[in-house]
Amino acid sequence: MKDVYITRIATFLPNKPIDNDQMEEKLGIINGKNSKARRIVLRNNQIKTRYYAIDDDGNITHNNAQLTKEAIERLCDESFTTKDIAILSCGTSSPDQILPSHAAMVHGFLKNGNLEINSPSGACCSGMNALKYGYMAIKAGEAPNAVCTGSERTSTWMKSEIFENEVEHLKELEDNPILAFNKEFLRWMLSDGAAAVLLESEPKGAALKIEWMEGYSYAYEMETCMYAGGDKLENGHLKPWSEYPAEEWGKRSLFAMKQDVKLLGENILVKGVDSLKLAMKKHKITTEDFDYYLPHISSYYFKEQLYGELKKQGVEIPWEKWFMNLSKVGNVGAASIFIMLEELVASGKLQTGDKILLHVPESARFSYAYAYLTVC
Repeated sequence: MKDVYITRIATFLPNKPIDNDQMEEKLGIINGKNSKARRIVLRNNQIKTRYYAIDDDGNITHNNAQLTKEAIERLCDESFTTKDIAILSCGTSSPDQILPSHAAMVHGFLKNGNLEINSPSGACCSGMNALKYGYMAIKAGEAPNAVCTGSERTSTWMKSEIFENEVEHLKELEDNPILAFNKEFLRWMLSDGAAAVLLESEPKGAALKIEWMEGYSYAYEMETCMYAGGDKLENGHLKPWSEYPAEEWGKRSLFAMKQDVKLLGENILVKGVDSLKLAMKKHKITTEDFDYYLPHISSYYFKEQLYGELKKQGVEIPWEKWFMNLSKVGNVGAASIFIMLEELVASGKLQTGDKILLHVPESARFSYAYAYLTVC
């Protein structure tokens, strides 16, 4: 089995950063009233700026596949071009369409010749699953390199017009036309962007060796928490959009991203630390065995709580090992972990031999992904 190294990382964040006061201007006001939930969510998540693929005139500047293509091109130069890519593995929570696959659409924009593609579906873990596919392919000697990506373009999923039909329907029913907090919660959390990493079997200059990767799912015991393209019923089951008549799609905002906030708060950290302990036990490491801990969290609201849960379950990680950049770039879902890692590498803090632990949760139905890296 071959060793696998991250030899390059690149990111692409579209347009200029958007501060908290500009968000509703970009995404639109629902029912003619400023959101009350916005202030609550922003106070808790402590995100200061994020990025949208929307220009100053409200025009869409990039779709998801185009964001990903931009990140990949920034990964390349004269010594490694897009034509040298052997495997293209692209993860996202927000593909531009149901079919063709996300990686196929990215490949279409690259126009770089024949190669193998892979499109893991899911939410935040899809970026890590894209990475694991490339990791396993190179480790098995099946390919000389792989470009693995995580990306999101969720801003258009959160624009006010997505919810207008539902609000109008509520007015007709003479109900209070205010969106449920579960639907509005994610509106003020998510950001657009993409990141790409190059995997190779030999380090070329500074590199990060992937020692191992692990993934865990709790879907066998947990109901759906975050979803899009369906509606959650009172019994906890998810009814897909394809089982609703077309006229109901807008009335129920079926294609908006939604979060069961209560289920999230009760379980995301408990299961996250449980799965972390499983990974650490399997690979016989302790919190003493890594120098940097990169947890992807959706909100700084969870930072202190995560620390508390780690301590409660006996795997306390000192604050000096934590590294995050959520407040500057927002929650970019599948891309967040790579954007964090790129900033850490660029910071100049890393020294040869340092160990890095990546920790990515996915609240969709509670999945978790891990990677353990060594600085070369």
